[in-house]
Amino acid sequence: MRTHTGGPLVLKCVRVCCRRGRSRVPRCVRNAWSYTHLLARSLCYNSLASWDTVNESLFEPIFWTADRLTRWFGRVFVCLVIVLTSSIILIAYSVMLPLVLYTYPPHWIAWHLGFGHWIIVMITFHYYKAVRTQPGQPPTMKNDFPFVSICKKCVIPKPARTHHCGICNTCILKMDHHCPWLNNCVGHFNHRYFFSFCVVVTLGCMYCSISGRNLFIESYNTIESSSKATPPTYTFKDKLLNKSIIYMWVLTSTVSVALGGLTLWHAMLISRGETSIERHINKKEVKRLSKRGKVYKNPYNYGRLNNWKLFLGVEKRSHWVTRVLLPSSHPPYGDGMTWDFHPKRKEALPV
Repeated sequence: MRTHTGGPLVLKCVRVCCRRGRSRVPRCVRNAWSYTHLLARSLCYNSLASWDTVNESLFEPIFWTADRLTRWFGRVFVCLVIVLTSSIILIAYSVMLPLVLYTYPPHWIAWHLGFGHWIIVMITFHYYKAVRTQPGQPPTMKNDFPFVSICKKCVIPKPARTHHCGICNTCILKMDHHCPWLNNCVGHFNHRYFFSFCVVVTLGCMYCSISGRNLFIESYNTIESSSKATPPTYTFKDKLLNKSIIYMWVLTSTVSVALGGLTLWHAMLISRGETSIERHINKKEVKRLSKRGKVYKNPYNYGRLNNWKLFLGVEKRSHWVTRVLLPSSHPPYGDGMTWDFHPKRKEALPV
């Protein structure tokens, strides 16, 4: 009796074709399909899954894409900050400075020169330090510092006030937020640089907006009149000069309003001893405890004045000048992993 060998041969050919077809599919597509399949299976993993787990699994691809895009665009935003700031400084030197030197009395010339150059130095110093200073990360090796939970992403102990940043893909000590304009997280070791940068940029933009208001009105009227005149009475150099003044005034006025609001928001958080993340957490805790008839108190609030002294690193009266009004690279209070609970936090520190 003859055995038919066609069946196994056909099955072998089908397997080879499937393998070849699978190899033709790009690796990125196969990885995306495997990841989506894993997310779908995780929705019905066990009976302990909640709606939070379901929502987190469903939105995980969106969060992953947003984190990767933010990480890539961070370098673009840093370059944009440098270009815009340099353009404003160039216009100020080429347009506003000659006007000040030829029309203002000596005491106003000294004030403009002193304040303007102080603003430039402060902006450059604090932006560089905010970008280059690491916000702080908890150690990954075994140690004895106290922790409050385990990070489910890093799988390491998290100290108090530590949160995971999906963009940096690591835990950050006393994390406030991830700033794309810095391409860096704002945490324990660079929070002061970030806030000081926001303050001096707001002051600089307000200074340029107020000082260049009359120049803006004159340039705007000049461009309007030149567009109606036939033949044109202004050269290309005059038009370029007037448009640069309008550009400077519009940009500085917009930034002073937008960044000024953000600066006031962070000043309020610092006065309360909170970060941006802790603000949302504390609001939930207040609502949760109020239903039980209890009052929530922020354990990191040492009083308004003490919060500012601890944040700015002021230890004596001279530090208000040397560490606040002048560039200073002094480290912040504490190591960011342990927090002392002052027994008399409502009293002013002896400064």
